[in-house]
Amino acid sequence: MSATLIESATRLAHQFMSEMKTIGDQTRMIPADYAPTWAERTWFSFFEGRNEAIVFGIIAFVVHQAFYYGRYFPYYVCDYIPSMAKYKLQPDKQVTNEQWWKCFKSLLASQIFVQLPMMMFFLPAARMVGFDCAAPFPAWPRVVFQVCIFFVFEDFYHYWAHRLFHYGIFYKRIHKVHHEHTAPFGIVAEYAHPIETAVLGQGTIAGPLLFNFFIEQVHITTMLIWIAARLWQTVEAHCGYDFPWSMSHWMPFWAGASHHDYHHMAFVDNFASTFRWWDSIFGTDSRYQAYEARRTGKAKSE
Repeated sequence: MSATLIESATRLAHQFMSEMKTIGDQTRMIPADYAPTWAERTWFSFFEGRNEAIVFGIIAFVVHQAFYYGRYFPYYVCDYIPSMAKYKLQPDKQVTNEQWWKCFKSLLASQIFVQLPMMMFFLPAARMVGFDCAAPFPAWPRVVFQVCIFFVFEDFYHYWAHRLFHYGIFYKRIHKVHHEHTAPFGIVAEYAHPIETAVLGQGTIAGPLLFNFFIEQVHITTMLIWIAARLWQTVEAHCGYDFPWSMSHWMPFWAGASHHDYHHMAFVDNFASTFRWWDSIFGTDSRYQAYEARRTGKAKSE
């Protein structure tokens, strides 16, 4: 049995390495009887004659950086607008320049040396489970449906992995880094120990891979849209602001900033990333509910 496992592992390793060496060829990706759109022609031109794994990793990294820091920028601006202070969840706590630069430099190191390699390895793994990498691009209803499923999967995974990181040595040695900021601000979302970055990142990666393997095919471009959507959500959750137009005010099951801000402030409860229902089902939001009732009640009285 052990010999069979070794043979299977060796075969998978060889297949993975072969996929890592694949060179882009538009004739292989665009059916002969299909007229590609401008977007499709542009997309495949990036890969033509180049190592596909490396090109996809670079594209994914650019998308990641653009949406991560682009999503954060409005909150950064708000920090310098006095009239926005009334929307701060913890207005008594200010981020110092030293804290900001420490966070930013640590983030860049993590994004380049931890996340970028994971992105480089994704396309070969995706091909091995049958991802669709060819034309045509998927229809928008299918993309939206799949991204919604990925959100649910990631949220469930994140809930339990996050709870584990609050246990004993996992918190002390790993998760405590993320909790250096008791009043989070946008880019704190990915400020974490490298092990935490890798482990929690599997919730974002594994959902599409498993969905493709067991349910239906996922297009590789859907993965980029999912990454952008996930970044949009996590930066908002760490933004430190509760605006009247925030999603949590018109989508009750959306966790939002107030939900996760409490977790940073109190170091307990509210372990989910995107939705409120897991904390509600498993009873890890009762203290937050009491705190939120007091906070919003006080805000209304003022």
